[in-house]
This record gives sequence, structure tokens and C-alpha cells, in this order.
Amino acid sequence: MSKNFTYDDAGVNRKQRVESKRHLELLQETYKQSVFGAVLKLPYGNIFPAGQDRYLDLVIEGVGTKVLIAQLIKKYDTIGIDAVAMAVNDVIRSGAKPLAIADNIHAQESNPDLVKNWLTGVAEGALESGCPVTGGEIGDVAEIINGLTQNAGFDLVIASVGAVNKNEIITGENIKPGDPIIGLASNGLHSNGITLARKILFKQWGGKYEPTDIPYGLTQEIGLEALEPTKIYVKPLLELASKIKIKAAVHITGDAYTKFNNLTRTSPGIGFKFDHFHPQPIFALLQKTATELGYLLSDEEMFKTFNMGWGFGIIVDKNTLDDAMNILDHTNVTSDVIGEITNNKQTVEIIHNNKQMILT
Repeated sequence: MSKNFTYDDAGVNRKQRVESKRHLELLQETYKQSVFGAVLKLPYGNIFPAGQDRYLDLVIEGVGTKVLIAQLIKKYDTIGIDAVAMAVNDVIRSGAKPLAIADNIHAQESNPDLVKNWLTGVAEGALESGCPVTGGEIGDVAEIINGLTQNAGFDLVIASVGAVNKNEIITGENIKPGDPIIGLASNGLHSNGITLARKILFKQWGGKYEPTDIPYGLTQEIGLEALEPTKIYVKPLLELASKIKIKAAVHITGDAYTKFNNLTRTSPGIGFKFDHFHPQPIFALLQKTATELGYLLSDEEMFKTFNMGWGFGIIVDKNTLDDAMNILDHTNVTSDVIGEITNNKQTVEIIHNNKQMILT
């Protein structure tokens, strides 16, 4: 019998992460120091006032172990896009427009060629996000950072700040059963679940393939497929928000579809049903390869770990759905209705390949 393979088996302990996050309560005492008034708690973070009826959203994000795939295939000019995407896609969840970006790179050494490639991606991501890179730092910390290849180790972190008027904040409130959930298509793995994916797909970490292999179903080398940069949703989200009321915006990242449960903090008594998926081939390859290695990578684990083809979720009132879809059809992202809000309290239901799953 195949052994069930989970994110825990890959080395990411979900229960421990939940326990650790409880210590974030220690930071709440600092909210009193907000200069212009109370910090506003939202389902996916907090925003703080910066003057009359104006709020700022400050986010800092990294790309995790996706940097190891960049090192493995020696391609460094897209990983900066991922870092920017992870930050700005979080900023826009509140309805904020990204105003600026700052980068922080810790490296074994600041090799000029590597720095050029890292910053090429950061610049491309910033241009796509419509905001400048106004600062940053590169630290040579060889005793902390190791790399797969000589002096090529690095970690890349991006901070972004955005601004939103009080009357335009996406609060996550007033979500009701019947409200549709719109999905914005991903580019594949994006920057989450990479630890699990690496250990199934790549020989370097105990998996099956060399990075230059092209498994059946893919159109390019698996290393390049896994390194596809995270999609940036700033322009389509802000375009939509300027024309209709968005009830909630969800960046589908860590914890994947279970992440929607955060919305019950502001709209209690609701659940979520998803029934429309067209995952990119790399997701099916993950499950198939796991089986070939003697593991079982369940459908439930896939939807708890990966975006499964949709990188962003938007909840609107059902009466504005047609207008919302028409607006999104004229943007640079593929979109579709992927589910709806239910009255099954705090339940995330997935229907895929004629199978019903309840994520816990």
C-alpha cells in the first residue's frame, strides 16, 4: 500500500505553524502606537491610518524554497518577479494600490552577474505592478546562506506599501450565501507548496526527474515549468475595484483553499464551495509522479497545498457578477466563476473530477 505523502512529510509542519502564529498576539500591544488612530484588522492582515480617511497596507514577503529551483537550473532573472508578486498580490487584498517596493537580498556573495539577474526580475515585477522600487539592500552573509552551486546561495524578500481610501477598503464583510467566487488564473505552482513539489519532482531532493527532463504533458523542461513566475494581479484587481464593489479578495497561497476560511472572521456563518478547476499539467504530474515513487499524494492534500490553477479569488454580489466578468474579460488575466458562498458554516467544499472533498 502506498504511503500517504503530505506537506508534513515534505518538512513543513502545519500544526506547528498554526501554534507559532498564535504568538502574533504579542504584537497587538504595538497597535496603540499608530499615530493617526486605530489599526484596522482585516481577514488577511492589518492596515493602519495615515491621515484623514486614508489607510496604508504594508506587506513583506519572500519566495521560500523556490530560490533553490532557480539555483538548480541556474536561471535567476525571473525569481524577482515572484518576490514582487507575493508582496503586491497581498497588498491589493485590502483594495490598496501598491505605491512602492523595497527589496532585501541576502547572498553568499554579491556577484555582479547574479545581482543583475535578481534585480532584472524585481524591476519587471515592479513595472507590471505599476509602482517604483524605492530602496533595498544586498547583504553578503556567506556564513548564513548556502547554495547548491558555488557562491550562488541567496534569499530574496520584498516589502510593498499600498494606500486605500476608507470608503474603498475591501473588508470581507457582508458576504452572503449565493455570492459567486471568481478565480483569476495562475501560472502553475507559483511560490507555494514548493518544498513538497521539489521532493516529488526533482532527483536533487529525492524525486524522479532531472531539471532538463520534459515529462509527458509538459511543453518545456520541468525545471523551467516549476520556475514559471507568480502571476501579478494588481492591474485587473484594481480595475475591477474601481468599477464595482468587491466583497473580498483572496491571494491563494499558503494553505491554498483552506485560506478562504479567514473570511469567516468578518462574515461569520458562511462556507465555500468550489467546483470549477482546470489545473495546469504540472499538478497532475505531481500526483502521478508521487504514485510512481510509492506515495499517495491525495486530492485533498493538493487542494490544501497548491493553487490548482487559480491564483486569486474575488467575491462579489451575485447581482454584479455579469459586470465583473465583463470587466475582467478586458484585462490581461484569464478569469472564470469557480464557486460560490454557502451557508455551511466554515466548510470548504471542493468538487473535482466528480469527487466531493471537505477540506479540514
